[in-house]
Amino acid sequence: MRTAKTRHPAVDVQVVRHQQLPGADDYAREKITSLLHLAPAPVLFARVRLTKHPDPSVARPVVAQANLDVNGRLVRAQVAGATPREAIDRLEATLRHRLERIAEHWENRRGRMPSTAPHEWRHGTEPAQRPGYFPRPADEREIIRHKTYALSHATIDEAAADLELMDYDFHLFTETATGKDSVLYHDGAAGFRLAQITPSQQTALAPHRVPVSISPQPAPVLSTAEAITRLALTDLPFVFFLDAERGRGSVLYHRIDGHYGLITSADQQ
Repeated sequence: MRTAKTRHPAVDVQVVRHQQLPGADDYAREKITSLLHLAPAPVLFARVRLTKHPDPSVARPVVAQANLDVNGRLVRAQVAGATPREAIDRLEATLRHRLERIAEHWENRRGRMPSTAPHEWRHGTEPAQRPGYFPRPADEREIIRHKTYALSHATIDEAAADLELMDYDFHLFTETATGKDSVLYHDGAAGFRLAQITPSQQTALAPHRVPVSISPQPAPVLSTAEAITRLALTDLPFVFFLDAERGRGSVLYHRIDGHYGLITSADQQ
């Protein structure tokens, strides 16, 4: 199905580079600008970030990330490529598909099940292209990004939709029916996996349509230092834990540069 063009005011696509990548700026700007007509509402902001992985053994060392503000709704995509041009081409294809899906579901996206049919949101080639993180020695790692915000109350379907639109590995939120801090993440082809501060039965959750399994393990009660130790000792991309000081669910995760990021709640229950 051909998506009709939507006329919106033009927005300049910002391109940010962290390394010398000759010719990448103009190519990225041209590619992403050509997609903006697919958005179902005005694009208020558009930025492309290009970085190169410091590990020479990485097969796809160039990471391309796009962040759009579609009339207040944030849309994100991140891919990797062997060269800047390949990464930008992959980013253009991923973002094109995401904008087409958003346009199709814009009016009734909330509460709907993300499709599991081929070529839908979560069944492209993106998982295989996700960049890993730099294997920085544990004693050199630091928390260099700490994001604190009020966790949104959402159903599983709403959390899954946000997870897809933002192209995240996980989404931290408060599940509507149980009032428990929770994290939702992909569980391979089976759908999604839900971890909560204390596990709930499926029947206790707000009605949802996405396929989700529930982790039977309660979140460990940890200090930030203990969470760092646990993440350093595992192969996991993140650790979901009950912050011993704040009493809320938090996530410590690996950043692509080998350092850590930390997400905590800004409010108290």
